[in-house]
Amino acid sequence: MKTEDILGLFGGLALFLYGMNMMSEGLEELAGGQLETILEKLTNHKIKAIMIGMLLTCVMQSSSAMTVMLIGFVNAKLMSLKRAIWVVMGANIGTTITGQMIALKLGTIAPVLAIVGVVMIVFFTQQTIQRYGEIITGIGMLFMGLNITAQSMIPLQTSVTFLHFMMALSNPLLAVFAGTILTAIIQSSSASIGILQTLAMQGLVPFSQAVYFLMGFDIGTCMTAFLASLSGNRNAKRLALFHLLFNVMGTSFFMTICLVTPIISFVASWTPCEPMRQIANMHTLFNVVTVVIFIGIDRLILKLIYKLCPDKPIKRY
Repeated sequence: MKTEDILGLFGGLALFLYGMNMMSEGLEELAGGQLETILEKLTNHKIKAIMIGMLLTCVMQSSSAMTVMLIGFVNAKLMSLKRAIWVVMGANIGTTITGQMIALKLGTIAPVLAIVGVVMIVFFTQQTIQRYGEIITGIGMLFMGLNITAQSMIPLQTSVTFLHFMMALSNPLLAVFAGTILTAIIQSSSASIGILQTLAMQGLVPFSQAVYFLMGFDIGTCMTAFLASLSGNRNAKRLALFHLLFNVMGTSFFMTICLVTPIISFVASWTPCEPMRQIANMHTLFNVVTVVIFIGIDRLILKLIYKLCPDKPIKRY
């Protein structure tokens, strides 16, 4: 790859992340201070809490942001640990919508969205219209960033070094590890999935290998919550620990399914010759299956978390 290709790759990724951040901030500001009230009223039942976590994360387009907010609520004692755990489960399903959006190939209208959004921000004084403008501009920038990234990756198709590197990661465990490290570094599983879908579209990563990268992405995204919990109270740390256990145990279970059953080829058959959609569908299936499993064992996991992260002993003088 030439220098301009490398700069284009990182520049496209930066634009993607900035667009996602801009869209998320616009949505949060549009919601005002009502999010705490919504979460308090609609998380009193397991299924309701999972659904609200899924819907809010679909809107915010970031499970990491959602989990960090929940850690803040738990730390401030505005939400119980049990309710927050349910919402985290839903957030893992909600974050898969980003991959589905990318698979729809909205990049062709991305510049139009960006232009419309900027017009709403610059030429209107009403705050509500400006917030909608931020959301639309963020979506446009997100897909423009992906387009730039895709163009910058074209030289990799003929790069012997890159192809050898990807062959070395054909081992499922190595692919999971690589996915974990990548997402822990860039702090966004959505960005990682966007990169993976771009590589798959260009024939650089087969779907059978991409599946294991996806699992690693879900583990890597736990880094954001872990960092946010460092300065929090005991329950904040427990929520971050649950997020990690949820994804690690889900990955272990689903990896076993992938290795002993033909589920990869089954999912691929839903949308043949469409690698971007195959990746999006597998990511959604992976997280839905993991949530279904954890719904039935959430109390056991909660007990395990309290054992792994017990209350600090009271000092007696």
